[in-house]
Amino acid sequence: MNTPTTHARFLDVHILQTLPYSNVNRDDLGSPKSVVFGGATRTRVSSQAWKRPTRKAVEELIGEKALRTRRLPLQVSALLTKERGWPADLAAFAGAQVVISTESKLALDKDRANTDQATASLLFLPEGAAGLLADIAEQHRAALEKAIGTKAASKPVLPKDAVHEVLRSRNGSIALFGRMLAEIPGAGVDGAVQVAHAFTTHATSVQGDFFTAVDDVDLWAQDAGSAHMNTAEFSSGVFYRYATLDLSDLASTVADPATARELATAFVSSFINSMPSAKKTSTAPHTIPDLVHVGVRADRPVSYAAAFEKPVTPGDGGWAVSSRAALCAYAQQVNMLLGIDSLLHRAYASVDPAALEGIGDRVESFPGLVAGAIDAAWKTEAVTA
Repeated sequence: MNTPTTHARFLDVHILQTLPYSNVNRDDLGSPKSVVFGGATRTRVSSQAWKRPTRKAVEELIGEKALRTRRLPLQVSALLTKERGWPADLAAFAGAQVVISTESKLALDKDRANTDQATASLLFLPEGAAGLLADIAEQHRAALEKAIGTKAASKPVLPKDAVHEVLRSRNGSIALFGRMLAEIPGAGVDGAVQVAHAFTTHATSVQGDFFTAVDDVDLWAQDAGSAHMNTAEFSSGVFYRYATLDLSDLASTVADPATARELATAFVSSFINSMPSAKKTSTAPHTIPDLVHVGVRADRPVSYAAAFEKPVTPGDGGWAVSSRAALCAYAQQVNMLLGIDSLLHRAYASVDPAALEGIGDRVESFPGLVAGAIDAAWKTEAVTA
């Protein structure tokens, strides 16, 4: 029987991925990050560590960047001196005025103001924002020249509304990942993307690697030993990764449905294929996911993290096969408890040639899986019982 037509609200992405001996996300002591879950210590990768390469990949796909920086005044100053021939002191004053003229709690970092102009808050702006602010400074150069070195230098010189308009500007990357900028009215953006910390489906332990480095310039025979010795720490395992895309939040930020669809496609594709870069030159942990399962829901996002509260035990296929089985079993229980009226689409792609139950139809490729989920998300047809 067909269920009532329902609008898509969330696009859930569940990933199981095996990482070999690696340390893609370190703590302050250089060890792999960890979490105790279900009474067992697991290796963890923080959400921010996986979001950054995902965001970079999204920006590559959509052809527009956003920059996180505290050096916006320095960016403006550099553009004015290097590209527009301004004197260094006037350009630095203009860079500072970009912040002062907001007439808000956005402030310069007083500890760095004399050496490396920086804002006290970390900003997240479209790549071209500094250029637009330099344009504003150019238009008001006479006022800046009149104020520099006087008592008026600490007062706003640039037009507040024009500066605010630039600081409120956004692009696709900001629409997806959000922005906290409480100092400027209307500048905050609720990110449509939510990413969980990844963790291993089973217990793990840190493995040490003692290493040495040899000095290639051997000038003295008695110096036959190592030039450097140390121990690095790594781990390995099958990670559960989860993210959800709030389609309603995305639509509220991006009015054009075609653009919103492009952003959704870029995000899901990038999340599947991204990899944190820590220790990549010494471990090259460039695996692909063993399993990607997508679900388009009308009711609420649903994580399958609880499937692994009881640590998975290895079977004949190691951790990976057992992890896929645990995820599928839990998905079936979730569907039984919640029902599938609000589950508009479900599908998966996997390295496992055997059919997997409870997570929808099998799709042969990740691109095909993404395309199917996006098609479903932009329709109003519900899954049939």
